[in-house]
Amino acid sequence: MIHPLILVAVFVVCAVLGYFIIRNVPSLLHTPLMSGMNALSGVTIVGALSATGIALLSHCGWLSQVAGCLAIVLAAVNVFGGFGVTHRMLMMFKKKRH
Repeated sequence: MIHPLILVAVFVVCAVLGYFIIRNVPSLLHTPLMSGMNALSGVTIVGALSATGIALLSHCGWLSQVAGCLAIVLAAVNVFGGFGVTHRMLMMFKKKRH
């Protein structure tokens, strides 16, 4: 079993690395990158579903099950909200018909 401190360390390193990577992206690339990341966020939902399923089947504590369900909800909000924002941004580039 993986020690929880290792998981926290991986999370912190990924968060810091992600911050520095995103900070250096030019604003012209934000819309295409956001669209790609929204599609990739679907993988987060699959991972959350897998982790929650394992927690339910192995009769882990209720906290693990609640955290898994919360992860599914937050990942879904991220995906659908991101696609909504991307759609609105792309609509700004369409010509208006009078």
